[in-house]
Amino acid sequence: MPKKPAIISLYTGAGGLDYGFEAAGFRTAVALEMDRDCVRTLRLNRRWPVIDRDIHDVPSSELLETGKLKKGEAALLIGGPPCQPFSKSGYWSRGDSRRLEDPRASTMSAYLRVLRETLPQGFVLENVEGLAYKGKDEGLRLLLEAVDAINREAGTRYRPHVLRLNAADYGVPQLRHRVLVIAGREGQSFRAPEPTHADLAEGGLLLSELSPYRTAWDALADVRPDASEDLRVRGRWAELLPSIPEGHNYLWHTDRLDGLPLFGWRRRYWSFLLKLAKDRPSWTIQAQPGPAIGPFHWESRLLSMRELCRLQTFPDDVVVTGSRGAQQKQIGNAVPSLLGEVVGREIRVQILGMKPLGTGLTLMPPDRSPAPPPERVRAVPARFRTLAGPHEAHPGTGRGTRASARALPA
Repeated sequence: MPKKPAIISLYTGAGGLDYGFEAAGFRTAVALEMDRDCVRTLRLNRRWPVIDRDIHDVPSSELLETGKLKKGEAALLIGGPPCQPFSKSGYWSRGDSRRLEDPRASTMSAYLRVLRETLPQGFVLENVEGLAYKGKDEGLRLLLEAVDAINREAGTRYRPHVLRLNAADYGVPQLRHRVLVIAGREGQSFRAPEPTHADLAEGGLLLSELSPYRTAWDALADVRPDASEDLRVRGRWAELLPSIPEGHNYLWHTDRLDGLPLFGWRRRYWSFLLKLAKDRPSWTIQAQPGPAIGPFHWESRLLSMRELCRLQTFPDDVVVTGSRGAQQKQIGNAVPSLLGEVVGREIRVQILGMKPLGTGLTLMPPDRSPAPPPERVRAVPARFRTLAGPHEAHPGTGRGTRASARALPA
């Protein structure tokens, strides 16, 4: 039997993207990851060769040797350089972010160095939406200019295609927007995979040829948390969570919705006291949430490790190791595996010229509709009722408390 197309995987994390490409018929020939918890997770679940050092200390020759590959032999280089410099979250309070001035942006240059020195048949670079924001796309421009230089130097014809995808459009039970940059070494064209799912509640009959979004209920209905997991919500706002209906967040308790006016409109992060709705996809799983940051389960508790994995469409045989915080970080930083499977199937055909896989998507959650009715909403505890009253709305992006403080004279 011929070997499966080989992948060099950088910034592998807990393996979310790799599990997806695995389902699409690829094999991870070598993975590079320096986070200790991620390395333990990878070694527990798969027999991939893992180099557990900083990418800046690992020559490309070692990656090739470990993966038993020659230069130009790998089918794909894949990876998502850590995304903090290009994240939207920095805009919420500051109206801007340091981006390429952030030393963490050097991870992009390291990815490009490996691309130049290994010359795979194609590459996939994954990142947050902020990588391609209009007027804030210096990271993307760095990437495109560097690829042009590699082509001139090596005689390759990598032609990057920039895709902006919502994972929910492909059956992932989570609203998660990512940017993928995909290119083939011979200048192949690449078309984004056609969406298979849509928000029919919004689109109605116009989108009726597509399937409805997969929901949190589709993903979690048969999951029972392990008795050893402590899933209690802690912190000063924990007792307020049961008073928020499914599918809502703290905005329920403002003067514009039906709860008590406990907060100012948009004065908090969107994910503050955010609760899943059974009949809707999850919102984006956070990597490092505070005690009041969701999404929370509709039972007003934390999501278990297996539930987080289901929402990220990890294979069910994957176990994420470490403390609760370590598990959340690994899973929250991952790419939904089903999105990787969908993209990997397209790359097989469009970039590598292989025949399509004859089987259906293996990581697609089953349709378990209809979802049960929402959970009962409880009354606001007495100790929070003293907060009821007028509250100013947020003044707008870049005008929050931190931005205003920086604008004051010294």
